[in-house]
Amino acid sequence: MSVVIVGGNECMSRRYQELCEAYDCKARVYQKMERNMKNLGSPDLLILFTGTMSHKMLRSVLSEMKGRDVPVEYCRSGSMSALKKIMDVHAKGAALSV
Repeated sequence: MSVVIVGGNECMSRRYQELCEAYDCKARVYQKMERNMKNLGSPDLLILFTGTMSHKMLRSVLSEMKGRDVPVEYCRSGSMSALKKIMDVHAKGAALSV
């Protein structure tokens, strides 16, 4: 399963990826607006940490995903517990060592 995480805390990027790996998911994390936001691909899940992202970034990501059948999770907080709750709901197998 592939996951794209947009927003969140910069210092937690590696921890986001490690948590997703515990759920057998590959994660790409974007904390800042980048040029390659137009090339997000077709992830199985899009997670938006809206508390730490600009409106412009949100509009850019949502316009890129328009017309695709990608589930989107909105979360105000960019904490590890918030990400764990999202992954518990959407990941097929539960993490063993989280």
